[in-house]
Amino acid sequence: MVAVAQHPNIQLMTMAEVVKVDGYIGNFKVTIKKRAKYVDWDLCTGCGTCMEKCPTKKIPDAFDMGMGQTTAVRMMYPQAVPGKPYIDAEHCTKLLNGKCGICEKVCPTKAIRYEDKEELVSEDIGAIVMATGFDLFEWEKAYGEYGYGMYPDVITSLHFERLSSSSGPTGGKIKRPSDGKIPDSVAFIKCVGSRDDTKGKSYCSRACCMFTAKHAYQLKEKNPDSEAYVFYMDVRTAGKGYEEFYMRSQKAGAKYIRGRVSKIYPKGDKLVLKTEDTLLSKPMEVEVDMVVLATAMVPAAGAKELAKTIGFSTDKDGFFQEAHPKLQPVETFSAGVYLAGTCQGPKDIPDTVAQASAAAVKVLGLFAKNELATEPLIAEVDYVKCSGCEFCVPICPYKAISIKQLAERCHGEPITRRIADINPSLCQGCGACLPACRTTAINLKGFTDEQLAAEVDALCL
Repeated sequence: MVAVAQHPNIQLMTMAEVVKVDGYIGNFKVTIKKRAKYVDWDLCTGCGTCMEKCPTKKIPDAFDMGMGQTTAVRMMYPQAVPGKPYIDAEHCTKLLNGKCGICEKVCPTKAIRYEDKEELVSEDIGAIVMATGFDLFEWEKAYGEYGYGMYPDVITSLHFERLSSSSGPTGGKIKRPSDGKIPDSVAFIKCVGSRDDTKGKSYCSRACCMFTAKHAYQLKEKNPDSEAYVFYMDVRTAGKGYEEFYMRSQKAGAKYIRGRVSKIYPKGDKLVLKTEDTLLSKPMEVEVDMVVLATAMVPAAGAKELAKTIGFSTDKDGFFQEAHPKLQPVETFSAGVYLAGTCQGPKDIPDTVAQASAAAVKVLGLFAKNELATEPLIAEVDYVKCSGCEFCVPICPYKAISIKQLAERCHGEPITRRIADINPSLCQGCGACLPACRTTAINLKGFTDEQLAAEVDALCL
């Protein structure tokens, strides 16, 4: 999550997570947990000496999907901002058993801080932009016919992306993870977990068709003598220039076969795919050296809990729910909270950039105003009827209801009692609290019981 402050001073909080959000639009109070980095980034210049000298090597690199190795002192990823390292406490021998300490000795700016601790900080925030990204569908648990993840040469598209990258574990050379051999044939299987109501997700992940075409093209470009087989249900190329690139991939030699792969099994050092060409209506078996699965995009881990923390809803698939798919695609039902990227649903890069730009403009437009217009048809509480039972508080999806103390006089004596109070800046007039109120103390402005009864009476005349 990215929090945008109201003042011009920009504070970058990397390796931090939001644990609590209070307040409302223009007046958010965000509690942030800053994880220990063990490196003082104010002193660190990012020279990389500590990473070079760190003796704790051969740690599987999560950014390279476990195919590469890294050290206990490292950056989050090569293009991280700021480009400064942190110490992995789970693998650092100094933090684990008190030995080593080489990075502290070689650091020219004395930026190493082994005593660093987690801390909670609170920030006053004017608006919030959600950009939590996505995770990959766990195909290893659902698709036993593809080996349950037991075959090392059955990888995902993100694995292939790192293999084909010049900054990846193989320097851009496409090699099999099992033995490092350059594959003579690769099968690309699309819609693994997408558009599958039985074991996966019902939605289309949108970007799979195009990045599979890109990967097949990269394979033919880097290894012209190799074979690229693409197994698909159908091809969706809706963006500008997408159809042209799809045709370019075919002209490069990628073989598109319409059919779902029913099983993958090993045969020697090869992998055999049992499938069917539905255009020719014939079964077929294909032997390849490597299989690449275009797995579905799913919401990032913890995204649903984070939405509850901030106070807005998710859709049936767990993605953040926008206020309106066409008229308010970057806004949530909680005023001042905006969406950017795949946290709202599967997207490719152009759509993600466009939505992020729109969210930034929404924030700027918000900060340019001195006053805000609120929804007039919101809930209101009749303090005389309210018993302070609090049943309405957990019901409200926007955290607009709280309990406050009301000072009164009873038989001439001052007393206080608990009542429900509605924040007009947060209430969206959804009416969820009305049926929860036992004493009928809550009404919706413009739709009170008396008004509705009067409308019925008028219709019956």
